[in-house]
Amino acid sequence: MRTLWLLNELDVEFHVKIHAFDKSLRDPEYLSLSPAGRVPALEIDGERMFETGAITQYLCERFSPDRMGRSVTAPDRMAWLVWVHFAETISQHTAALTQQHVALREDHMRSPIVMKLEAARVTKCYDALEARLSTPIENRDYVLTSGFSAADISVGQAVYMSRYFVTLDKHPSVAEWYERITERASFEKSLPENGGIYEQDFYPPWPVE
Repeated sequence: MRTLWLLNELDVEFHVKIHAFDKSLRDPEYLSLSPAGRVPALEIDGERMFETGAITQYLCERFSPDRMGRSVTAPDRMAWLVWVHFAETISQHTAALTQQHVALREDHMRSPIVMKLEAARVTKCYDALEARLSTPIENRDYVLTSGFSAADISVGQAVYMSRYFVTLDKHPSVAEWYERITERASFEKSLPENGGIYEQDFYPPWPVE
């Protein structure tokens, strides 16, 4: 979804091939694209890439170095790199929560301790983002002072996922920013049908007392 959101912001033609979340990702044909059998994978000019952060950086440097990306000499380059890759920090905790709440369907398989720890770690990520967005700098509507970029897409998609487990109620600046960036047509085009793998709008901490 993160790569698709970015592609919808870039002025390039692309074709999406959808793969099921099943054993087909272990087929030799797909493993030639992504050796660990994970999505996304990118084919471009006869070359192949995997790892979302690397794909984001490559696409921006090639097609939009000063709009979606930030060139090496840009004042915001360092911040751009930090926040593009900070998305993975949020995502790893969300992946653990997704496993606990969604993939493990029987209660005896789940760990309340893991759920609470990972939710707390997501909250810490929100804290970091809140501190960034609430800094009293003029025109701080986005992660970077210089405006909307792939950094917002990367972190925004990670927050889209984490909101299924940890709300933004206590992070007002993050909530306002998230509402702002998800109004973009490119976000709407990247959404999975019917919420994808999530069958609920929110998964409360377990067990619910």
